[in-house]
Amino acid sequence: MRVLFMGSPDFALPCLDQLLRVPHQVMGVVTQPDRPKGRGNQVGYTPVKERALENNIPVYQPEKVNDPAFIELIRSLAPEVIVVVAFGQILKPALLDIPPLGCINVHASLLPQYRGSAPIHWAVINGEKETGVTTMYMDAGMDTGDMILKQSIPIEPNDTTGMLHDKLAAVGAEILIKTLILLAQGQAPRVPQDHHQATYAPLLKREHEWVDWEKTSREVHNLVRGMNPWPGAYTTFDSKVVKVWETRLEEEASSGVPGTLLAVVAGKGIKVQCRKGSVWLTQVQPQGKRIMEADAFARGYRADQGRTLGSDRL
Repeated sequence: MRVLFMGSPDFALPCLDQLLRVPHQVMGVVTQPDRPKGRGNQVGYTPVKERALENNIPVYQPEKVNDPAFIELIRSLAPEVIVVVAFGQILKPALLDIPPLGCINVHASLLPQYRGSAPIHWAVINGEKETGVTTMYMDAGMDTGDMILKQSIPIEPNDTTGMLHDKLAAVGAEILIKTLILLAQGQAPRVPQDHHQATYAPLLKREHEWVDWEKTSREVHNLVRGMNPWPGAYTTFDSKVVKVWETRLEEEASSGVPGTLLAVVAGKGIKVQCRKGSVWLTQVQPQGKRIMEADAFARGYRADQGRTLGSDRL
């Protein structure tokens, strides 16, 4: 089968790797243009481009994937199917209609739940117990196409977005290959989504990163794991930003003003009061510094018992 692959970040790599191991012809890779990144602003390749170059696969990097000239280029390549995994641009019907077997998307949620660009983050932030991967036929909507296959996995209580990302990327590769086998055999199902059951996972904004100590301890814990490893949840101390990278739930009941430091224990961290319950901060990052153990932060920054986090939002 002649496959054109569209993808950009690390999440897409297991799918591309699997395609290269099976008897399909990956005729090209379409990925986002090179962008400056890092402190030196050096131009960097997407992970998918790097992998494609390692395997001598032609790479295409349109600024606008729906540009008529680029659509004609894709038409000339005559792919039988286009596989799209976290590509980063929306495909319009003129492009979707090119491959006879369709454009197949690998989406990191159990559709119709968590349509949109940040399904892994929001599943963790919202405290879901389960998520998964769905393959679907793409249409003009955002993650609204008919579904082909689904595979679910549990979300463990301390899973971060980063941990879940890696698990789902591996599941996505498995389910993609099964989907392509069914497509080649003419046996791939088409299951319409129940649009009334749809939920959404919008782009993360700065306001989503704020740790609101007026929430319950579990909600705070879920936010911190949902923002790890990117972009990071944050609070403030002495009018400076402090990123919170890791927390643990405190089982014993507590009371006090939300945001108050209840205890500092060497080797355990900083215990912080929430609206209901408390959490232990175990890894934090002061503004302009590296990630450190929370008890070390408390010693170095005089974050003593009775002081408050988040009293001044920046």
